[in-house]
Amino acid sequence: MASGVGVNSDCLSAFQELKLGKKHKYIIYSLSPRLDEIVVEKTSTDSNYETFVGDLPETECRWAVYDFEYEAEAGAGKRNKLIFISWSPDDAKIKSKMLYASSRDALRRALVGIASEIQGTAFDEISQEAVLEKVKRLR
Repeated sequence: MASGVGVNSDCLSAFQELKLGKKHKYIIYSLSPRLDEIVVEKTSTDSNYETFVGDLPETECRWAVYDFEYEAEAGAGKRNKLIFISWSPDDAKIKSKMLYASSRDALRRALVGIASEIQGTAFDEISQEAVLEKVKRLR
């Protein structure tokens, strides 16, 4: 189901800066006030995962891309995976959840190079441990 919401060009620029230029550690995306396009709400260079999670609102939906760094098994060194998070907290308004869910594909298709996708409705679902478990299963 498509919502007809467009993706602002700043979304792609910020993503390329994160992916290729490593200028950001994460990007948080939201719908514009008129609900007609997806925009960049925040970018950050802070590598503390808890800071990122703290930037997600408790009662509002968002999307995010995080450059997740972790130690590979068997001493193979550090690895990075770009993860896409669909944040739809249980306490968000139903209309907002529906609009974000139906608009997600427009943003997700525009962001080429995402390794993993996580849908979260509670903070424990997007905890560093939960994300680490998911990315370690990727090959």
